[in-house]
Amino acid sequence: MLLRRLLAGFFVLCTLSLPARAVELVMVEQHGCEWCARWNEEIAPIYPKTAEGAFAPLRRVDLRNMPDDLETTRRVLFTPTFLIVEDGHEKARLEGYPGADFFWPLLEALLRDHADFAPDGEVGDS
Repeated sequence: MLLRRLLAGFFVLCTLSLPARAVELVMVEQHGCEWCARWNEEIAPIYPKTAEGAFAPLRRVDLRNMPDDLETTRRVLFTPTFLIVEDGHEKARLEGYPGADFFWPLLEALLRDHADFAPDGEVGDS
């Protein structure tokens, strides 16, 4: 009985010490996708250096090989599709790549509305 309590306490402590999973920007892409290639050329090199990239690091997945740890609200049909993911669950999505001029404000709005993103030192609502 004592061993069972010790093990239960150990597992609780281990669970509490695990870091919360961060928000991710998941890019669903596929080979031959011209708009994916355009995003890779225009956005990919600078994305990790931005506030958005620091808040929601990029994770790439293939449309035909969706990972088991990713729960989407509906099937992804188009590439590129950008998913705002928290704790493995889709919170929002942007289907297609509308070009750099539109991508940044759309991404910022999705992150603000669905992941409490506060750029430029702003205080979030949560």
